Amino acid sequence: MPCRKKPVSYLSILHQQQIGVYLWWQGVIVLINVGIKEWLIPQDDVFFDLFEQLAALVVVAAGELETMVTKQVDTDAIYKSIKEKEHEGDLITHEIYEHLNRAFITPLDPLEISRLACSLDDILDYIDDSAEKLHIYHITTYDSTMQRFAELIRLSSVQLESGIREIRSIKTNTHLEACSIEVNRLENMADDLLSDSIQRLFSSDDPMTTIKLKDIYECLETATDKCEDVANVLSDICIRHS
Repeated sequence: MPCRKKPVSYLSILHQQQIGVYLWWQGVIVLINVGIKEWLIPQDDVFFDLFEQLAALVVVAAGELETMVTKQVDTDAIYKSIKEKEHEGDLITHEIYEHLNRAFITPLDPLEISRLACSLDDILDYIDDSAEKLHIYHITTYDSTMQRFAELIRLSSVQLESGIREIRSIKTNTHLEACSIEVNRLENMADDLLSDSIQRLFSSDDPMTTIKLKDIYECLETATDKCEDVANVLSDICIRHS
């Protein structure tokens, strides 16, 4: 498919332009360089607030999934709780898009906001899908592979939550890229775990169990892929706005 030129938004132009502002402070004239966007238009924190709410919800859901496969108690109640978190995430994502449709100037590029919201919601979807598969397949014993996947999802979500808190001060932030790198490392570990676990599965003599577990493992690994998608969006934001 032929590549299309990337459109230049007015937001990008405003971010790139600088103006000098002279301030009188204690008898001294001080020159401060600020972006035109920051000087002309008040910044709306609603997107940052909603992103932080959504990221916190991902962390809670990931923690519940890990609890479900490690402690193996009250699994039906935990499954229902994860389902509720997924619905809450849908509502927050919808609210982000509503604000995006109404906003004239946004703190990030509208495409970045859309990608970040969608990617975070995808993590919740696959956490919910994984819990649902465990439920509908009537899995009663959760093996070490499931537990390790759940741990990697939780660790990734914690890193993402930490990174998302940093995008409020993206121009002075040095922590965001480190979070993204760590999430990428965790996703690589999930890839290796999936390869090893599927190889072991196909040495089994129980085809039904093999089919069920393969489906569950792949869904869990996809959740880590979605975490990496968020990390990639955060890396792009870091590069674009630093």
